[in-house]
Amino acid sequence: MDKERIEKQFAFCREIDKEKFIGRQTYLTGAKRKENDAEHAWHMAIMTLLLSEYANEKIDVLKTISMLLIHDLVEIDAGDTFAYDEEAKKTQRERELMAADRIFGLLPSDQGDKLRALWDEFEEGTTPEAKFAHTMDNIQPTMLNAATNGKSWKEKGVQLSQILNRNSNTADGSQTLWEYSLQHFIEPNIEKGNIIEDTEIKKV
Repeated sequence: MDKERIEKQFAFCREIDKEKFIGRQTYLTGAKRKENDAEHAWHMAIMTLLLSEYANEKIDVLKTISMLLIHDLVEIDAGDTFAYDEEAKKTQRERELMAADRIFGLLPSDQGDKLRALWDEFEEGTTPEAKFAHTMDNIQPTMLNAATNGKSWKEKGVQLSQILNRNSNTADGSQTLWEYSLQHFIEPNIEKGNIIEDTEIKKV
């Protein structure tokens, strides 16, 4: 056994436990508390296992799940940046790059380089797996927002234009899932007044 290697691996495993303390803005289905980053990652991993058949292109499911499980680890240092906080988004990339260097650097170099490459691939968003991972990252909170009768949307006064902008790449991973999300999660909440209708949805 390589003692230094296994100690680095366990140091990383202890460090990522901190992801459980990173709060997000999305309420759980019971609407009593908000989810944390670890819950978000777990939920998307299972959703990918079930919904990957709707990907626009054939994807490596394990790779996509791996990408989703690690993509928010940087928020241990960088914090969760609310999707509609334009000021915080100005420094998000810089904060997350520094965090990626430190957190993935805790691992033995071969594993650290592998996870960092997966994280970079997600950030670039150009491969079939990264595109579908972004679809999941957008659809999961939309589903939960709809399940809580738009509670977070109402609290934040979220506008339809903001949601459409946030979901501008959702269809790149799955046109089917984007259309489902639009018809079953977003449009009903516009009708209920939970989303401020400041623009029109362009039908494809």
